[in-house]
Amino acid sequence: MSSPWSQRREVSPETSRLLIERAHEELVAGNLADERLRDVRSLVRDSWRRSLDSLVGAEAQPPLDLTADELEAYRRAHPLAAVIDMVRGLLLPGEASESGVVVAVGDAAGRLLWVEGDRHVRALTGDMGFVEGANWSEAAVGTAAPGTALALDRSVQITGAEHFNRLVQPWSCTAAPVHDPETRRLLGVIDVTGGVEAVTPQAQLLVDATARAIEGELLVSRLRARAAPPRAVRRAPPRRVEPTRAVLRVLGRDRALLEVAGEGVETVSELGPRHAELLLMLTAHRQGLSAERLGELVYGEGGGDAASVTLRAEMVRLRKVLEKTAPALVPQSRPYRLPVEIETDAHQVLSLLDRGAHRVALAAYRGEVLPDSVAPGVEEFRDTVRTALREALMAEASVDVLLAFADTDAAADDVELLRLCLSMLPARSPRRAGLVARIERLESD
Repeated sequence: MSSPWSQRREVSPETSRLLIERAHEELVAGNLADERLRDVRSLVRDSWRRSLDSLVGAEAQPPLDLTADELEAYRRAHPLAAVIDMVRGLLLPGEASESGVVVAVGDAAGRLLWVEGDRHVRALTGDMGFVEGANWSEAAVGTAAPGTALALDRSVQITGAEHFNRLVQPWSCTAAPVHDPETRRLLGVIDVTGGVEAVTPQAQLLVDATARAIEGELLVSRLRARAAPPRAVRRAPPRRVEPTRAVLRVLGRDRALLEVAGEGVETVSELGPRHAELLLMLTAHRQGLSAERLGELVYGEGGGDAASVTLRAEMVRLRKVLEKTAPALVPQSRPYRLPVEIETDAHQVLSLLDRGAHRVALAAYRGEVLPDSVAPGVEEFRDTVRTALREALMAEASVDVLLAFADTDAAADDVELLRLCLSMLPARSPRRAGLVARIERLESD
């Protein structure tokens, strides 16, 4: 496979290298009001000033924050260790030693954990301290793509003379931050450093896409891990935890799992079918529900006084269950509502669809919402999630994603979906025959 960095494309800088160099000289000399600074991109100008405020030297070597032993132990435990092979596959395909760029993965503090790629470029950039264990935050080395991307929490490109540190000015770089896919906490940064090929529009698109792919892979890996049999997580005795995050898992299961994280621990509790229905309705209606309305959503209309009595009794039992593990989640009354927000895996799927992450959303969709429940509110919510997934995929997803969706229980009998897949496949695709047979079988039935 050829390297995506092998074909150089000319970059049209907003100002010439000479103007930027002169503006940099004036800034370092303390002439902060010099008119030449107006010719520098505001993103770079602001970063230069932050670099001055941090007392960064214009020719300073970055500090080596991690020794070899510390680096090895730290990156083994880092969340991005699980996706480093994906980074290599996306940014350094083929013969990485001749790619013309180096790819670095750093943590949220700007410390480089992995630096790989072209051997010659690595040797040259290593001379300026672009090595594993070095701190490349703005506060340490000034304006450079890894640190500036972390400071701004967005992807950036820094070209040649725009670097604050003169030792870095022969190089250009593109970097993008990586976030925890659920909490959005900053995990680290992906950087590509090289010549002008490292700061093309295509380079920024590729680095951005890699960061999003990493976030998606992290989420899918977590979802797979959480799908382990509940018995494996119920061996430890329950602990009272003040939650920093709570998730209700209802996809593909009737006995929902409530995961509560906080105080450095995570507890997982299995809820009975009725308690799962009640908690899901309170989660889906965060503004709160009257006793009458909650009763209708769970028991249906026309239950009368008997339904009200049953609802009160079940709510008492649900409160007792939650008091044992997460008292902060105990529902309030008049109206019934949750005191803190609880996420659901179903809402996570909807969020992924809104962000256009169709493949990840489908991987996260582990089945229907509480599939055996006949509670009216659950049936309505189940249909909402299923319909949103179907419509989003049919409108925007690739044929591979659509075919994967067609293999789920939710779409097994969807002739319209199958016909759409058929229309999107190439005329000579070996998949067409199976689809045609499946459509004919469904229509004959």
